[in-house]
Amino acid sequence: MLFVAPFLFFFVLLLVVPMFWGMWLSLTKADLFGPGKFLGLNNYARLFTDKIFIGAILNTFYFVFLTVPALAILGLTLALVLNKQTRSATVLRAIFFATSVLSVTVVTLVWRIVFIPDMGLLSVIFGWFGANSPKFLSDPKLAMIGVAIATVWWGIGLPMVLFLAALQQIPGEIYEAAALDNTSRWRTLWYITLPSIRRTFVLVIIIQIVFQFQLFGQAQLMTGGGPNNASRPIVLYIYEAAFKRFDVGMGAAASEVLFALILIAAMAQYFVARRRGED
Repeated sequence: MLFVAPFLFFFVLLLVVPMFWGMWLSLTKADLFGPGKFLGLNNYARLFTDKIFIGAILNTFYFVFLTVPALAILGLTLALVLNKQTRSATVLRAIFFATSVLSVTVVTLVWRIVFIPDMGLLSVIFGWFGANSPKFLSDPKLAMIGVAIATVWWGIGLPMVLFLAALQQIPGEIYEAAALDNTSRWRTLWYITLPSIRRTFVLVIIIQIVFQFQLFGQAQLMTGGGPNNASRPIVLYIYEAAFKRFDVGMGAAASEVLFALILIAAMAQYFVARRRGED
């Protein structure tokens, strides 16, 4: 108990207490300057009649749909290609992982330079072929896709490393036996590699769901939630409600909705993957 007491103390202080305090705040009309007034479920009723909040939920789900499969599939592909004991593979692994250590400010600055209309790198490349580049920062239909592209580029390192670690745990004798039986690469991948890293694949999906539901910095710095709220995620809505409009109760209610969405999505993915594994 003496060994775990420091951890338990800070766990309760920094996680458990704020969690229950947030639940209480979501039931009050509170600001940053005084005690709140109990309102019951009024904040939640206001949320689900707010078209901007409903749009933020849809934007967040769209962003998760764009990024999570891409991060999992591209991370696995890179891991399969770079799972070699060569110097070039080591250098490439370091290059792909290097983006993960950058701050969100640096990432968004780089991609704003790429996407900026008429003068950005993308416009220059399209100009070589006499075409107009997509307006990722100003087109409502493309804004979230632009944010997703920057996020995948930024976060691809972690899935790649997790898949690499899983691939290197597969015994080499299995592949040697498959080679003796003249098993094709596709059948080896489908019947040996993928089943062996199934748990890691589920882990990557759950981690990325939790991460991508919390989209904030990229959307705020690249598009500001625009144009016309097309790239406004839930966390940006929470920030604006609590710290710009000083409606802390509304922001807390939105954060509880976000917590429930993350929990449901992650647990659904876990149980579906677990049932498939048992089958």
